[in-house]
Amino acid sequence: MPLNELSVVDYLNKMNNREISAEQVLKDIFNQIDRIDKTVKSYLYLNKEEALSEAKKIDQKIKNNDIPPLAGLPVAINDNICTGGMETTAASRILKGFIPPYDATVIKRIKDAGGIIIGKTNLDEFAMGISNENSAFQITLNPWDRTRVPGGASGGSAAAVAADETLIALGTDTGGSVRLPASFCGISAIKPTYGRISRYGVIGCASSLEQIGIMGKGIKDLAILMNVISGYDELDSTSSHISTPDFLLSCREGINNLKFGIPKEFFSQDLDRGVKEKVIDSINRISQLGGKIEEVSLPNMEYALPAYSIIAMAEASSNLAKFDGISYGLRIEDSGDLEEMYLKTRGSGFGAEVIRRILLGTYVLTSNHYEDYYLKAQKIRSLIKKDFENVFKKFDLLIGPASPVPPFKLGEKEDEPLAQILAEIYTSPVNMAGLPAISINCGFTEKERLPVGLQIIGPPFQEEKILRVAYNLEQELKEINSVKPDLSF
Repeated sequence: MPLNELSVVDYLNKMNNREISAEQVLKDIFNQIDRIDKTVKSYLYLNKEEALSEAKKIDQKIKNNDIPPLAGLPVAINDNICTGGMETTAASRILKGFIPPYDATVIKRIKDAGGIIIGKTNLDEFAMGISNENSAFQITLNPWDRTRVPGGASGGSAAAVAADETLIALGTDTGGSVRLPASFCGISAIKPTYGRISRYGVIGCASSLEQIGIMGKGIKDLAILMNVISGYDELDSTSSHISTPDFLLSCREGINNLKFGIPKEFFSQDLDRGVKEKVIDSINRISQLGGKIEEVSLPNMEYALPAYSIIAMAEASSNLAKFDGISYGLRIEDSGDLEEMYLKTRGSGFGAEVIRRILLGTYVLTSNHYEDYYLKAQKIRSLIKKDFENVFKKFDLLIGPASPVPPFKLGEKEDEPLAQILAEIYTSPVNMAGLPAISINCGFTEKERLPVGLQIIGPPFQEEKILRVAYNLEQELKEINSVKPDLSF
């Protein structure tokens, strides 16, 4: 097996047993990137020289019996997470050439544990989109079918994991942006509880909704990186003081003491038949493993997506006001005065989707419309949180599809912003309530053999439960998850 195909678990075992070297693994990964990324286009920036240099240092440490927790683990990073000394653009022209003077907290923790940052991955500009077609620089393709999208916004990270261009990756999740790409690319991804992982160093899109997530080849891989990057951070005012357990210990056998709710709202007529079949099959497998299954209702779910969209656009409008050409990033110099410079810089620097969301977000925040739109959306958010709280009084977890559709064709929904937003119908309520959730590949559609993701949702700070269930289901679906995309191109 080429070393770039290793899981994190196998990589760390082999490193600890001195069977491989970090430098060997990185060379295999960069060879894979050189071979296929001109087609898949997962990466915006590669950190090749520095990564190989760091790998040599890690290998020397291991020879001296000083084995760091991540032992040179190669990690790809979504390009809206700041990496000191390494270009960070959020896939936007307005930040082209921006090099942060500091590392995000998650980057610092990965480096401190001996992990190696191998590059920055493509995304929808400022994480605004669900297809990865809104990047200012390139469109990432789905490794399973290169005529289809990888999902967004963290599609570059998902495609890199699926195509064995990294062992694991970080993304950000505002309304489903690690779970949707994971579903579309046939991998696993976890969005932790809001506050579980520090957001310091994330280029914010919608601050009250987004959370850093992890995308990997297996459930234990996610748990290993969760152990490293979770925990309180004094630099992040939204960071939680709740203690961090050993998430790897969650990946153990047995779920027969757990009760699962199946939200009937997640199985509407909008759900693709092929997706529905695979999700129901996985629910039946959970029942066979001893899980107790019962249908439930989340009565305010029909209002979740419009409320989410209003809040996300309002916060984006506010967050992106700082990109004005003054302090950093793009500046159009040949402007008559300050106001004209602002207009030209923002007009040239932002893409169409970002401009659309800024305009709509500004509109709902105006004094004439604040109460009719933004305030009502926040009230609906409270109702949605209450719905989840009521359900979790009786059930341990909720299960349903991650996406209502399999990955769609490139350009298919380009002129249908509403149709794109509908892809987040099952994931965005989780962000509204700040809950943890995971997406795991549960099979492939019969006709086109496209990946299908199952979503498992838990109460706040109950990542251990969702990891446990996902791990047990992963063991049941080993044959499915051993299938790889055809990368012979």
